[in-house]
Amino acid sequence: MAQTQLDPVTITGTREPQPLSRSIADVVVINATTIRNTSADSVGDLLRREAGVQIVRNGGPGQSSGYFLRGASSSGTVVLIDGVRVGSATLGQAEFESLSLSQIDHIEVLRGPASSLYGADAVGGVIQIFTKRGDGPLSLTGHGPYGSYNSYLGTLGISGGQSGFDYAVSGGREGSDGKSALRPNDQFGNYNPDDDGYKRTFGNLKLGYTPAAGHRIGLNVVASKLNAQYDSSEFVPPDFAQDASPDFRNHLKTSVVSLDYRGKMSDLWTTTLQASKGIDDLESGGTVTDRFKTERQQATWQNALSFGPDHQVVLAYEYLREKADVSVFPEKQSRNNNALIAGYSGVFGPAGLQASLRHDDNSVYGNNTTGSVGASYQVTPSFKVRALYGTTFRAPTFNDLYYPGFGVASIKPEKGKGIELGLAWQSGDTTAGATVYRNKVKDLIGYQSDSTQCPVNPDDPFYYAFGCAANTSRALLKGATLTLGQHWNGLSLRAIVDFLDATDSDTGVRLARRAAHQETVTADYGFGAWTVGGSVVSVGSRPDGGVVLGGYGVVDLRSTWRFAPQWRVEANLTNALDHRVEPARDYRGLGRQAWIGIRYDGNGR
Repeated sequence: MAQTQLDPVTITGTREPQPLSRSIADVVVINATTIRNTSADSVGDLLRREAGVQIVRNGGPGQSSGYFLRGASSSGTVVLIDGVRVGSATLGQAEFESLSLSQIDHIEVLRGPASSLYGADAVGGVIQIFTKRGDGPLSLTGHGPYGSYNSYLGTLGISGGQSGFDYAVSGGREGSDGKSALRPNDQFGNYNPDDDGYKRTFGNLKLGYTPAAGHRIGLNVVASKLNAQYDSSEFVPPDFAQDASPDFRNHLKTSVVSLDYRGKMSDLWTTTLQASKGIDDLESGGTVTDRFKTERQQATWQNALSFGPDHQVVLAYEYLREKADVSVFPEKQSRNNNALIAGYSGVFGPAGLQASLRHDDNSVYGNNTTGSVGASYQVTPSFKVRALYGTTFRAPTFNDLYYPGFGVASIKPEKGKGIELGLAWQSGDTTAGATVYRNKVKDLIGYQSDSTQCPVNPDDPFYYAFGCAANTSRALLKGATLTLGQHWNGLSLRAIVDFLDATDSDTGVRLARRAAHQETVTADYGFGAWTVGGSVVSVGSRPDGGVVLGGYGVVDLRSTWRFAPQWRVEANLTNALDHRVEPARDYRGLGRQAWIGIRYDGNGR
């Protein structure tokens, strides 16, 4: 019997809930079932498989990673946890290695220009992670797999709701011995033959109280602690000779605490208030360490005005204060941002319309106004076309502005213009889609190697002896995404094909680390108490560090046996063909890895 799929509700496309089928933006929802059943080894790997995000990782699980959404750099994608911006303001990106998949309920990925809704850095789009919320009778969950490389995961959670209260508490620990992240004879001589493993401890707390129907007060806490080994070198006095032998580690602590209220004041007006504080604290190095600490304080007041079921206006004010405390900076740095947001979404019979406008006023890099407009048309009950245009900007990071001997305080934000056209088809349990996009970015922030082009420092004429940060070039990011899904008699098939042409507009050279194509095919089949499945991920060649890395493919296999309503045994075989994986130049992923584990879910899901 076919498995009819319910229309998911998404928030990220307009900042307010709406059915996914009505979204004009290109939004992917990765639901709880997909996350629970995945054989992905990390948040980044899951995003690659399910949303076409390209991932670059310095080795295996637990290692530092970067990501490219529609070819935009890691610092060109906004990452949120339950509506709160997260990540390092010095690097300008979120550290997915700090998160466990066990902490996540579902993920929404908005692909395309989104600065008009989310401000700075939403060039490639927005990745919003939602943690688990409790409801219904008390329920206990637990998960305990063990795998090759002495890899393990142990989680325990409890959730439920009664008498107006809801609660969800979970925590766990995971780790792996791993293998040396670098290959021998790497270009910088940083190879160390020791294994580069990791340990991660994490926990979530989500509490809510509903004093009256349509009104909820909530507290949300997300925290993790990562200890990950990596290969590098240091040059210490007195001879400053290269030394790759120390035990280099990243000690990363992250936390997000938020308070929120959402209330339906009338049939017309729903208001949301949120205040949050996030900390991203990294201590990195061997015998000598550096510290990079980001602290964010964020406050949002958002109002949704609903004029009937088909028309909605969103008005919001957002305040963000970012502070950076870095051991190599001469002093602590901070900046404030005030933003006003207005959005509209409406349906006129078979036609849909969406528009948004945002003004950001930043204490460091000034004023930026961005906008977007999109439309869709339901040609037939099964076939929809859509188009969207938006402007974007990416803010300079604290490193771009203040890093000694590199940062330039006068550097400007990047500016972009993006357009996309999409087709979507759904008939019963068959879905298909195609999106083509083109994004032009100017004033790219990069490395200026010619020190004569750097600002003059009268106090130290050799301050920029090795170059500096600068607005160096322009880029053209264009491509296409094709998707296909099919459910039939217990069989589920999904496929994503991404084509990307990301080039420097001034030289025509491909941008580093972007693969020209990436494909994912996933199949799952359920029969009785059993499910079996597999996936294939293929990544094309990409330039990196002056060479072109060859493409690679990874095959994963998985199976589960539900031997009781709340219990099931799970087995995974990742990289089943033991292919050589080079996620970045000179780095290597894990080989074949077998997992076996048991899962308990009090709700019997």
